[in-house]
Amino acid sequence: MKRTAVRILPALLALLVLSASLGSLAAQDEEVDTLNILYWQAASILNPYLSGGTKDVDAAALVLEPLAWFNPDGILVPALADAIPTLENGGVSADLTSITWRLKEGVVFSDGAPLTSADVVFSWAYCTHPEAGCSGLRWFEDVLSVEALDELSIRITFSKPKPYPYAPFVGEGSVVLHSGQFAHCLGSAAPTCTEENFAPLGTGPYVVEEFRANDVVTYNANPLYREAGKPHFQRVVFKGGGDAESGARAVLETGEADYAWNLQVAHPVLAAMEAAGHGRIEVGFATNIERLLLNQSNPSPDLPPEMRSIDPVNNPHPFLTNMAVRQALSMAIDRNVLATQLYGAAGRPSCNLINGPPHNVSPNNDACLTQDIAGANALLDDAAILDSDGDGVRELDGVPLRVVYQTSTNALRQDTQALIKQWWSEIGVETELTNVSAAVFFGADPASPDTYHKFYADVQMWTTFTGSPDAEAFLAGWLCGDEPSPANNWLGRNVPRFCDPAYDALYEQLQRTGSLAQRAELTIRLNDLLIDSLVVVPLVYRGSVSGISNRLEGVWINDWNSEMWNIEDWTRAA
Repeated sequence: MKRTAVRILPALLALLVLSASLGSLAAQDEEVDTLNILYWQAASILNPYLSGGTKDVDAAALVLEPLAWFNPDGILVPALADAIPTLENGGVSADLTSITWRLKEGVVFSDGAPLTSADVVFSWAYCTHPEAGCSGLRWFEDVLSVEALDELSIRITFSKPKPYPYAPFVGEGSVVLHSGQFAHCLGSAAPTCTEENFAPLGTGPYVVEEFRANDVVTYNANPLYREAGKPHFQRVVFKGGGDAESGARAVLETGEADYAWNLQVAHPVLAAMEAAGHGRIEVGFATNIERLLLNQSNPSPDLPPEMRSIDPVNNPHPFLTNMAVRQALSMAIDRNVLATQLYGAAGRPSCNLINGPPHNVSPNNDACLTQDIAGANALLDDAAILDSDGDGVRELDGVPLRVVYQTSTNALRQDTQALIKQWWSEIGVETELTNVSAAVFFGADPASPDTYHKFYADVQMWTTFTGSPDAEAFLAGWLCGDEPSPANNWLGRNVPRFCDPAYDALYEQLQRTGSLAQRAELTIRLNDLLIDSLVVVPLVYRGSVSGISNRLEGVWINDWNSEMWNIEDWTRAA
């Protein structure tokens, strides 16, 4: 009983503090229809170019806009642009080195100043200034110039062919700033512009009323917003603090708030809260996939450092290079149990590495959705991989099938490990489970033996994602020659040490292809080649969970962009 009280007390205290804060804010707004949003990480700045944190970028998304968003299906939709430029409509040059955007006519900032191409050019110059310390430089990778062709047209030129040119000014992290407001904030002056960074003037549906760093942001509806009758709420309170569980309670159980972000709470707990009837759980899916990687090189601790987990050609894994073994390991896993029992609404069983957007998803790999222990055993029997000494562990060429299976320290991952260990024991594979602190596992210390790049294990597991609806950059992580090793300070991306010349050739074709439809076809083929190799074993397609009031309508939860991306469409049911 005492242990339970100690565990629950922090959550109750967080909820009490949060409730008192919400009550105080609500009392101020009895005459105003206010939208109450909870983020358990409070915003500290409203300029996304000076922070890559989700809580800052999302708080800024009510005010600042890009040229285009990705909708929840990963499809580009215009925001400040009047249309999406493509190779087919001439907006992308035939040589793939430039893209031309045209702004919507009549858009103004909240102070009445017209939005022009000069604001877009300025925003590029602002972020790419060498003394700015801009966290959004990645959006402008390979950009040679951004130029105004006229008042509403902008041409972005790249230093090399860019088959997928939709990074600059697309999404919540690459927005258009008011050049008049930020004119004196270039370079080293950028972080000193407190008023501008705390209350930017934008084209979005809301205007900052008050910003309290690391606490709360209040907004009023932008009377100059371009869409008549929007936004539907007169006021927004964007409250930070508490924790994920207290945020969930405020929406699902007590009904004190309208929206709570990133509910990293065990799904049975969320389900119990949801039963109170005030709110619902919604999940945004993009490309997050929890998967296993099977080492193709030999990680034996008996090897010297210059050979361990290096060179799969001359120092291959003693049994994970065998296709029957890899296939049996995959067949033994019940992905439906992992998804439903461990992840709940936030997980779906998957057999693909690329799970979104829909046009990039292969329809060819659903067989793994059915667990087949008997089939896995028969496969190993037929391959003469048998338990010759009766100890319960099969051998291949005299080497017992004993694996070290590692991941980061995380309760959900340790539960996953335990289930998979049990299933693998049923096919004659012995498993040693290890977990490493996330700070170390995902770290880049070349001296550490426990990083995922070193891969001093047979099998390892974590979630990965493409980072964009286009998977080209992600798929580069499986190319021959990019394996982590001392030569690249262990920072190569091809962690399982996979190499297939056919894959490399197909990837080179993707790099030369500008048609979005053809890129999707090539992405599916590359995904299928990886899945067929069984060097990567997908487990669960993971989503981001938020809590939404049952009275809140129009929310289209989006894991590609800020969850605030369409806040102008949110309404409250009567």
